[in-house]
Amino acid sequence: MPTCPAPVRPLDDAAAAELTSTAAELLARHGSATAPSLLEALPEACAALSDNVRHALRPVDTADGLFVVRGLRLDDTELGATPGHWSTVADAGAVWDVVLLLVSALMGTPIAWDGQQDGRFVHNIVPSPGHESEQTGASSSVLLTPHTEDAFHPGRAHLLLLACMRNHDRIATTAASIRRTELSDDDITQLTRPVAPILPDDAYEQAQQFAGRPSPVPTLFDTPEGLTMRFDPAYTPMDEADEAWREAYGRLEEELARVSVAVSLEPGDVLVVDNDIVVHGRVPFRARYDGTDRWLKRASVRVEGRPTRPLAEHDEHGYGQAALTAWTD
Repeated sequence: MPTCPAPVRPLDDAAAAELTSTAAELLARHGSATAPSLLEALPEACAALSDNVRHALRPVDTADGLFVVRGLRLDDTELGATPGHWSTVADAGAVWDVVLLLVSALMGTPIAWDGQQDGRFVHNIVPSPGHESEQTGASSSVLLTPHTEDAFHPGRAHLLLLACMRNHDRIATTAASIRRTELSDDDITQLTRPVAPILPDDAYEQAQQFAGRPSPVPTLFDTPEGLTMRFDPAYTPMDEADEAWREAYGRLEEELARVSVAVSLEPGDVLVVDNDIVVHGRVPFRARYDGTDRWLKRASVRVEGRPTRPLAEHDEHGYGQAALTAWTD
């Protein structure tokens, strides 16, 4: 896998200062990054931001399906130690929750899930000793298989944002775009058939207990702009699929591995991933649990009216899970 940078969208000093000062003002006014009043205030705060900020935070517009926002200044010493669990994150990182919420709100509507991190709109991704064998962000010692975020659900995010708080060991996030692959027409035809379901991952215990029958879903979907993808091999029961489909799926995995890149984020970087085009993962690493481990913040964004998914998704049950939105229209 080549290690190469993602396309970079630089924030100049003025834009970075505007974004962080707006976040600090919102936090001071509402008292907490999780306050409902702060979430409701995001659209008005975003409307007041300059065109300079808006231009840097425009949607993904290349076949890479991702970019890095760079230019935010983050002081590692002010953050405190990397927490041992997402629920023990100190207040020192709260302003960065609001920065990430502002970036999310500029791109669409932030979403959350009741069953993940107490319904918070910004998740903290840190190593957790109890999850080392799982395919979740809390695991560190195993390869996080490239996947679409929340692929099991029709209301999954269109955009995934990862903000780097700390990454002393330069641990890489992997990414692969369906638009960079070279698949045969026959393979594309196979993978646009709804053959196998995608099951809820380990982070959704309640969804895993859902009594409804899993619905087969297509892996690929053709749009006027190109192919989009819904992909999570770790939670796709291959034994339910026919041989021709399995072979095509295997070739898709090989192609995604071929075009995959590794992106090592720096503190202050925000990686924006188009969740319809790009699968992401993470290389394995050995966590120290000494307060210096990798620490990311994650946000999910829905972009209404985006023609990147089959209309049949509207009929899916989503395993009983419903996304929460940051504000009401």
